[in-house]
Amino acid sequence: MSNEKPDEEKKEDIQFEDHEHIEHEDDIPPELELLLHTDPSTGLTTAEVEERLQKFGPNELPERKTNPFLKFLSYFLGPISYLIEIACVIAGVVGDWIDFGIILALLFINALIGFIEEAKAESALDALRQTLALKTRCWRNGELIEINVSELVPGDVVILRIGDIIPADSRLLGLGAQGEVNETELLIDQSALTGESLPVSKKKGSTVFSSSIVKQGQQLAVVTKTGVNTFIGRAANLIAITNEEGHFQKVIGKIGNVLIWSTIVLVLIILIYQLVRFRGTPEGDWKNVLENCLVLTVAAIPVGLPTVMSVTMALGAKQLAQKKVIVKRLTAVEELASVSVLCSDKTGTLTMNELSFDEPWLSGDYTADDILLYSYLSAEPGANDPIELAVRRAAEGSLDVLKNRPPKTFDVPGYKVTAFQPFNPTTKMTEATILDLATNQSFRVAKGAPQVITRLAGGSNDAVNAVNNLARRGLRALGVAKTLPGDLTKFELVGMISLLDPPRPDSAQTIRDCNALGVDVKMITGDQLIIAKEVGARLGMGRVILDANHLVDPSKSEEEVTEHCRRADGFAQVIPEHKYRVVELLQNKGLLVGMTGDGVNDAPALKKANVGIAVEGCTDAARSAADIVLLAPGLSTIIDGVKTSRAIFQRLRSYALYRITSTIHFLLFMFIVTLVEDWNMPAVLLIMICVLNDAATLVISVDNTQISDKPDKWRIGQLLTLSTVLAILLAALSFAHFYIARDVFHVTPYELHSIMYLHISSAPHFVIFSTRVPGYWWKNIPHWIFTVCILGTQVLAFFFSVYGVFGDGEKVAPCGWGWGCAVLGVSLVYFMFLDVVKVFFFRRWNFQLTANIARTPGRRRKLHDRFKEAEQRGRLVNAWQSISDPVEANQIVAAFKSLNRVEART
Repeated sequence: MSNEKPDEEKKEDIQFEDHEHIEHEDDIPPELELLLHTDPSTGLTTAEVEERLQKFGPNELPERKTNPFLKFLSYFLGPISYLIEIACVIAGVVGDWIDFGIILALLFINALIGFIEEAKAESALDALRQTLALKTRCWRNGELIEINVSELVPGDVVILRIGDIIPADSRLLGLGAQGEVNETELLIDQSALTGESLPVSKKKGSTVFSSSIVKQGQQLAVVTKTGVNTFIGRAANLIAITNEEGHFQKVIGKIGNVLIWSTIVLVLIILIYQLVRFRGTPEGDWKNVLENCLVLTVAAIPVGLPTVMSVTMALGAKQLAQKKVIVKRLTAVEELASVSVLCSDKTGTLTMNELSFDEPWLSGDYTADDILLYSYLSAEPGANDPIELAVRRAAEGSLDVLKNRPPKTFDVPGYKVTAFQPFNPTTKMTEATILDLATNQSFRVAKGAPQVITRLAGGSNDAVNAVNNLARRGLRALGVAKTLPGDLTKFELVGMISLLDPPRPDSAQTIRDCNALGVDVKMITGDQLIIAKEVGARLGMGRVILDANHLVDPSKSEEEVTEHCRRADGFAQVIPEHKYRVVELLQNKGLLVGMTGDGVNDAPALKKANVGIAVEGCTDAARSAADIVLLAPGLSTIIDGVKTSRAIFQRLRSYALYRITSTIHFLLFMFIVTLVEDWNMPAVLLIMICVLNDAATLVISVDNTQISDKPDKWRIGQLLTLSTVLAILLAALSFAHFYIARDVFHVTPYELHSIMYLHISSAPHFVIFSTRVPGYWWKNIPHWIFTVCILGTQVLAFFFSVYGVFGDGEKVAPCGWGWGCAVLGVSLVYFMFLDVVKVFFFRRWNFQLTANIARTPGRRRKLHDRFKEAEQRGRLVNAWQSISDPVEANQIVAAFKSLNRVEART
């Protein structure tokens, strides 16, 4: 006896640890609290309902719809569009109807491409409204009646039953339908709202949220908040207020502003100069001068820039659609290439959003198959409980005895259930009496809360430790016990089932692939912190996962909170406002943020992110708020999306570099030669340069390209500087052609027009072979279709020049094969020289150079932060080295000593 007593004391010392479930509770203002003390037996009167409807409004989300016509007109807005539209108006004023038609056609083509590609987008608010229940039963005027959900007001008393969609945020009263005391807890599935993977138990006084689902139990509840004031209503409001200009539009706007203002200033100078210089002559007539300036404007401005960009992104969207990645907002194709942080919801995105059988803890000689069998025998076949479903699914997938039975049967071959007690909230377990048909012996099986089952089996310190270890990792545990042979009253412990919402099979690999592509993945979940850390560990993510309090800590500055967001691997126990805030803080740091999700709680963050990605099986709200929708299960298709978008980005950047270079070159040369030499090119030749070259570059969307291993970024300063350098070198070549042809070879003025047309058409155009890749052009050979189209347009220009196709009426004369071949040959060689300049420029350019050249406060601060981080990393490396060197030395010494001992023995 003396030996047993310490064991008993030890057994009593070990207790089950109680891990608190963090609830999301709403604050109820005192004035609203006064309206919630409704008599549950009678409910509100008609007069009270009408008064509160006037005050709080109907229980529905406001509907906001975009006029399709206004949406189409929005595609005609923007700096480049404005200038093209002004040029179109001027063409009509001067009666140049050919130019008018061409310009108008380009405007409409660009608008139609964007409108058609984005026509499938749905309203996120509409989808949110569809998640609400339509009818509910409540007490009014002493009667239990069925009403439309939209008619509910704060203070209404509603009945919540199993399977009901909760119609409004409500507080449980702990009463049954007829007002009797009912302390039974409700099991609520609020995963679509909060991201919690497990159903949540709610007791008297707890808040249940609108659009969550009752999985078990029945109670009366008093409505606390309706409409836009509910949990889901606040999410809808965040979506409604999020309507920011996309990153790509901002970039194109910056490029367009530089080109437009350059064009306007230089063309105005030429306009004034020609009006003054040729005053009183036919050449000085305002209509002739305006027409000449119009032609210069049309040739200079990037008329095809929006169209080429739209076509390239549209073809990219088509490629992604073949990989089951549907693009709703066209510019998201480009923005995905620049995403450096991917915030991901956990439940249903990184995980399966269904409970699954994990590694069990087993007592004695029992096996995993044993605990699955006994769990199945004590499972209620018709129950829709997620835990029972997980048990049945695991058993049917693992046990041969269940795999080989006839379909649509629930019996277990060799066993017969003779008595069954379903789950009882009081006893917290299910129990079944089973007859073993082989031995004709009966036994009982119990399954339920670990504390109850452990006590039923006489207690076990090992079981308590096992359950506590599982709980610390966020796993839900269920105890299983069976009676001893020949005794239906004495139970022994079989083991503990562990249940978890498991990661999707491809999630871990997707995260590794994202990291390899320079994209940092952060988990943002409404689930409990310990569960988030467990899932993060299984996915190979860091375990620096913080709770939502870090996002709203009043003792920390905005900068400190932002730094927490940047360094953390994720956040847990968050609500939609917190997810939205994480995305916003990271964007304020200058990062482009992607967000993946599937639930209503993800919709605001999906809308706020630069690229919102709704995963397969998502709610309508998430699908409508997102820019990209995945149709295939899991996240692996995101990698396809990132790679495709980076290829598209390279094509867009190469076209932008080419187009800016050719625009600056054209303006620079024409501006100087007009003022210095009073020379201008015939309008028909300028229009041919504009139409042919822009049409040819449309095929850049099928060109080969290099995919970056880091997030791409529009470096506007670098882009404009390099374009200016290349344009100046091209202008130098243009002046060389002009003066050599005119002053050395003394060609006629009309022949000079043909020569300069061929040069201005070909020299800048061939530069696209260089700008298409950041390295040397020959290291990535262009696609044959792209090559044929680019060379084809210049061959056409060659014949126009050599044979003077447009004739003397347009002031054009044949320049001959000699000049034609020489001009094309020089253009081809010169682009190779410019390619060397480009590579040299890219290799020398870095952020430090940008910050030193254009010393803005923001760049100086960012450069200082980078130096500071580099210094900190250096200190950490040195500190680690100072620790690791002695450790390595000790290990070497220990190895030699061990070797000496071995030699001494031998």
